[in-house]
Amino acid sequence: MEGTHTMPDPAVPPTPPVPLTALLAREDLGLRQLAGPPAEDVVLHWVHTSEMADPYPYLLGGELLLSAGVHIPEAAGPGTSYFDDYVSRIVAAGGAALGFGVAPVHDTVPQALVAACASHGLPLLEVPPRTTFSGVARAVWQLMARARLAELRRVTEAQQSLATAASRPDPVPSVLRQLAQRLGGWAVLYGPEGTEIASAGRKPGEEARAALTRLTEVVRPSRPTQAGSAAPHSGSDPGAPRQAEPGAPPRS
Repeated sequence: MEGTHTMPDPAVPPTPPVPLTALLAREDLGLRQLAGPPAEDVVLHWVHTSEMADPYPYLLGGELLLSAGVHIPEAAGPGTSYFDDYVSRIVAAGGAALGFGVAPVHDTVPQALVAACASHGLPLLEVPPRTTFSGVARAVWQLMARARLAELRRVTEAQQSLATAASRPDPVPSVLRQLAQRLGGWAVLYGPEGTEIASAGRKPGEEARAALTRLTEVVRPSRPTQAGSAAPHSGSDPGAPRQAEPGAPPRS
């Protein structure tokens, strides 16, 4: 197998990620985590099934990879590097977790695979015989759809609350309060000169406020020129207006 190398961040699909905890909470699936970091720290972006000994070329990153272990040779065992190489390739490709299907190929999850996943920090899930891989994939898509619906609902509610705040007698403070509440931070309105007009929410530290002040200087609009006055031009500018010399014929 080729040597492992670090993959870039996985491509992000147009759907919200699914926490691994939500998938493990599905009692109809009966999934069980055997190794790897806490499920609270893991999110899934999609599901992929592969029985390739080296799934690296077929992964985009962020997947729950499902396998029944068809690719595992009979000679593979604790004394070989097969499982370590296999898991390291998944990790190098940015895989989020590995789901191993029990039966009909293997009666149990190989202990060498459990050890390899623990060593490389890859979450390992046991998929019971009664649960199909398509059922796992369907559950992930359902969780994604619910998360997407909840996200759209939050956006709609935020838009409505901001519109309501903007229609109040004190629109600026009302809108800022809504922004601070929705974002869980500090909302501030600066004037064209970089002075703070109004704010809402818990103010950040001095360092962050100083950075915001510097940012206002960068985005501050330029001062308009006086009406009727032309901006100065460099003598080398071919587009600058020129005054004809006395007695010189006009240029064609």
